[in-house]
Order: sequence, then structure tokens, then C-alpha cells
Amino acid sequence: MNKIMKNTMILTAITLVSGLLLGFVHELTAAPIAEQEALAKATAYAEVFPGAENFQVLEDTSEVEAYLTEQGYEMMEVNEIAEAMDGSGAVIGHVFNLTTPEGYGGNIQMTVGVQNDMTMLGISFLSISETAGLGMNADTADWKAQFAGIQADEIVYTKSGKSAPNEIDAVSSATITTKAVTKAVNAALCAASHYAE
Repeated sequence: MNKIMKNTMILTAITLVSGLLLGFVHELTAAPIAEQEALAKATAYAEVFPGAENFQVLEDTSEVEAYLTEQGYEMMEVNEIAEAMDGSGAVIGHVFNLTTPEGYGGNIQMTVGVQNDMTMLGISFLSISETAGLGMNADTADWKAQFAGIQADEIVYTKSGKSAPNEIDAVSSATITTKAVTKAVNAALCAASHYAE
């Protein structure tokens, strides 16, 4: 009986010390991690809306989220929406920070910049973990560049070479990734159209 009590006390002490150390490490790293995430987000916003001087995060996105659900984008998570402003403070478009759970490797978090006239300026990934050499090819400058300058209500992907202004070339051998990214982009365009109204 004494041996069981002794072992229980030792395990309790180890658990307590481990928990305290884990809490200490979390407190120590929380601020730098938050700083890096904020920097990555700011960089992504500037990348997808290069003409903006400033970004103003909107506090309430519930109306847009409800609108997206009505339009069939109920799986899309709206993380943040920011107004893109020029030097005079005029709103020239929006940046949408969205997460889609439909990637091959799980969640894909991305930003999409859309001008007021519905011209897409670019996309950027904040988090993507698709298959190396296949789905991860979506995170290349060349593939992302094809979204810039498209003015459309909806983007479609093709495997046979784009032939229409609203088409993009699919990532080779990565249809699921292409579909997930395209759907997130279309959700951003849908949200942008809501603001344009």
C-alpha cells in the first residue's frame, strides 16, 4: 500500500511540475507567436491589396457570414474582413481572411483582395498543408498570380488551359486543392458583391 501511495505522489509531483513548466513556456511564447501571426497577416494583406495605404478591420462580420451561408458557403469560416483604404482614407476595396476546411490536407487559411469594382488583386495563404509537390504547388507565385486582375462574379478552374476571362488553370494533379481554393475565392467575391450593393 505504501508503494502505491509513494508512486502516486511521485506521479502527481511530476504532473504538477510538467503542467507548471508548460504554462510558463506558453506564457513566454504567446506574445512572440501573436506578433509573428500579426506580421504574417499584415504582409498577406499588403500582398493581396498592394495599392492600399491602410487596412481597417471590421468589427462585425455577422451580416456577411449570414449572406455567405445563404449563398451556399456555409462551410467557409470568415476570420476577418478589412477595408482597404487609399491615402485619403477612402475605401477602395476589401481584404477577406477566410478558412476553408475542404483542402486535401485539412484547413486552408487564405486572404483575398478585391477592389470595389470586383477586380481581384491577389490571393495569399496564411496556412496551407497540402501534399508536397502536388497541392502545395498552389502556394507558388506563378499559380497565385493568375488570380490577379480577374474581374468576375465567380472564378472557375479548368484542366485544359484557360480560355475565358474568369478561368484559372488547376494545380496539376491536385483537383481537391484547386477546388477548395477556388471556392474560398468565390466566397470572397460573393462577400465583396455584398459590400458593392
